[in-house]
Amino acid sequence: MDKDLIIDVKESGVEIALLEDKKLVELHKDNPQQDYACGNVYLGQVKKIMAGLNSAFVDVGAGKDGFLHYLDLGYNFLKIQDFVSKCVSGNAPGVRTQKKQQPELQKNGIISDVLKQGQMILVQVTKEPISTKGPRLSGDISFAGRYVVLVPFATKITVSQKIKSIEERKRLRRLLTSIQPENCGLIIRTAAEGKSVAELDTDVKDLYAKWMKISEKLKSAIPPVKMAAEEDSSIVTVREMLSDEFSNIYVNDEHVYNELHDYLSKIYPEKEDILHHYKLQTPIFEQFNVDTQIKNAFGKVVTIRSGIYLVIEQTEAMAVIDVNSGPRTKASQDQEENALMVNTEAALEIARQLRLRDMGGIIVIDFIDMLSKANCKKLYDTMREELSKDKARHTILPLSKFCLMQITRQRVRPVVDVEVSELCPTCKGSGKIKSSVNVISDIRHDVKFFSQQQNEKKLTIVTHPFVAAYLTKGFFKKPYHKWEKDYRIKLKITSSNDLSVTEYLFLNSNGDKIEL
Repeated sequence: MDKDLIIDVKESGVEIALLEDKKLVELHKDNPQQDYACGNVYLGQVKKIMAGLNSAFVDVGAGKDGFLHYLDLGYNFLKIQDFVSKCVSGNAPGVRTQKKQQPELQKNGIISDVLKQGQMILVQVTKEPISTKGPRLSGDISFAGRYVVLVPFATKITVSQKIKSIEERKRLRRLLTSIQPENCGLIIRTAAEGKSVAELDTDVKDLYAKWMKISEKLKSAIPPVKMAAEEDSSIVTVREMLSDEFSNIYVNDEHVYNELHDYLSKIYPEKEDILHHYKLQTPIFEQFNVDTQIKNAFGKVVTIRSGIYLVIEQTEAMAVIDVNSGPRTKASQDQEENALMVNTEAALEIARQLRLRDMGGIIVIDFIDMLSKANCKKLYDTMREELSKDKARHTILPLSKFCLMQITRQRVRPVVDVEVSELCPTCKGSGKIKSSVNVISDIRHDVKFFSQQQNEKKLTIVTHPFVAAYLTKGFFKKPYHKWEKDYRIKLKITSSNDLSVTEYLFLNSNGDKIEL
């Protein structure tokens, strides 16, 4: 499978598209105004203790106070908090010589015994602000690198369960033991498999330096203040997703290109040649057909090529997906076989939609009813296999007797939302129509049909003036000129105010209307 990463850097933010065999499967958006990204570390101040929830609200400078549950404090919270208090008071003995005098936090405890109102506390964002809710916080501070995760004041070295080889697990544990910083635990990530001690040591030193900078800042910090920020979103995405399957990384900004080049040369030198600086005038998402795929994939109704369509309703707490067969039926198949075929195709698209929109929380899917338990098992296995490609933690339950499937998926940031409709110029905003990008795409498909299937050599396209203006824009490179070249047909564009933005018609060489 070929994987391409397309990075579009604009003034409004960074958009990152992951393509698998040229098909869009993930879309990440980085808002420069969003200052409370996952992984950021803050020195906050406890604003309120909620005894009934066994939690606290912490001011980290966001519009809403962050939520911190007792179970999210972490086993090493007392050690970190003791160190923070000494740093702020100017009595810290130093990270390397800090004695582990504080015990581990008990799992079954009361938050009012640990935190007091007005107390300064070091926290890390684990879930970005969503809707009216503030960020979700954790007192269990950690720093993720390419190969390892560094956990201050922990003691253990743990290995990712995805590394199956016993010998490799022993080798990595032995190597990391030799370079383990004092008073820091390490989690060995899957990407560390097969790596040398030099590569691992570089990663550990970078993460330890980040923790040391926080230790220095604590001496003069006044809450609420950001102590450390997660790396640039493009670097984080590359760090989390890069594998041997990647074929290309394209970026249209020189500064981001240089940052990624430096990062790759340091942690993945054998992959330097897959990074490309995109310099063409055509927008990068348009060049790689990402724009069209975005317009077709987002929205309440998602149509699958075979005619099956999904209806997706999203709320703050959950999402509901309804599967509809549409015109997809075969007379040669019985109802059960047809339902399995429709549900299987829908499952593939649903798995893609969950990744693409980064949907989280509870997802309920209403599949076409099936009576056979064997078919229900096949559908369940298909969904499990497709979601195995998803890095977000998730749980899938077997189908209920009503053919409902329930999925829970980790949510750490708001759902990716792309507006695929435009205000209608005809009704002055009282209604919505599908995007003009889809209208252009429909016209192009019809032109191809007439030229290749009906052997038309000359056509007149009559559209709304808004669409006609788009098709005829530019002096040398009008969009419809490419169609003429690709399909070997002569086209003429005219406009009519009697047509709506989504309407169009074709006239043959005699001026007669052609019906599809």
